[in-house]
Amino acid sequence: MLNERGLMRDEQFGFRPRHSTSLQLARLVERITRNFGEERLTGAVLLDVAKAFDTVWIDGLLYKLTLLNFPSYIVHTISSYLRDRTFEASFQTATLSRRGMRAGVAQGGLICPVLLSLYVNDMPSTSQHVELALYADETAIIATSRCLSATWSHTSTSFNGD
Repeated sequence: MLNERGLMRDEQFGFRPRHSTSLQLARLVERITRNFGEERLTGAVLLDVAKAFDTVWIDGLLYKLTLLNFPSYIVHTISSYLRDRTFEASFQTATLSRRGMRAGVAQGGLICPVLLSLYVNDMPSTSQHVELALYADETAIIATSRCLSATWSHTSTSFNGD
């Protein structure tokens, strides 16, 4: 449903049919090889969000699902799945009291990788000199130019969101 409705960016290769890690890597290698053949420089900023599944802002995710025109019953179902969750930790014979979770989606949950992908899906679009490569919570910003200072400028402009 998500792919047919165009809700996932083409650059997002996480947890999608026919969008494997290997295919994303081949896409990047092809871009760098093409740039090399055209005597262009390639610059990259690689980002990996630490504990991405644990830090998803639930209200923000639900808001994004609403903006994407998900039916209200689906948003409500996802809300009830994510809200009012608790955890407790134990070590040997000691157990901490149960605590509420304020953020995050269960990394082992079947739908959670898709929810994470939708959560990071609204990253700003790039220019003709910059390409994004997304895989779940990991992002590569790839910039190209014939001039080192221009390559850096394209990369830093995308990274800073200017």
